[in-house]
Amino acid sequence: MTESLRNRLIGAWKLVSYQEIPVDGSDPFEPLGHQPNGIIMYTPDGYMSAQLSKPDRPNFASGDWFAGTPEDYQREATSYIAYSGPFHVDEETQTLTHSMFVSLFPDWTGQTQPRRVKLDGDTLHLGTVAPIQSSGQTVNSVLTWRRAEPN
Repeated sequence: MTESLRNRLIGAWKLVSYQEIPVDGSDPFEPLGHQPNGIIMYTPDGYMSAQLSKPDRPNFASGDWFAGTPEDYQREATSYIAYSGPFHVDEETQTLTHSMFVSLFPDWTGQTQPRRVKLDGDTLHLGTVAPIQSSGQTVNSVLTWRRAEPN
């Protein structure tokens, strides 16, 4: 018998690439740069967490998380994506949803979003099912992850 999609997702995955593909046919772009950092984790008890960032983010001059300048906070928020919450897999349709219990982007908190999912060995492809707004454009997100080596 083939292992379930849910069981194959369990574990940690490192981000390989993240592209936004505009629905108007304009050129795809990489909102977190060409070599973004990221990890997504799926736990056996049904939770997930995604953390993505631009590489080489600058430190706050103050060294204090709660005493940054407006520019520090703008750079921080536009160079990082983070959310966590329950995930659900429909084995019959081979679909995946992420529910955002917490999110750096407050608009996502409380949402459940479907994801396109394709697993090819140790490579996980995730994408939005419906277009979203990103950098002032309507886009589909396409992310590629590689299973993380055990630590």
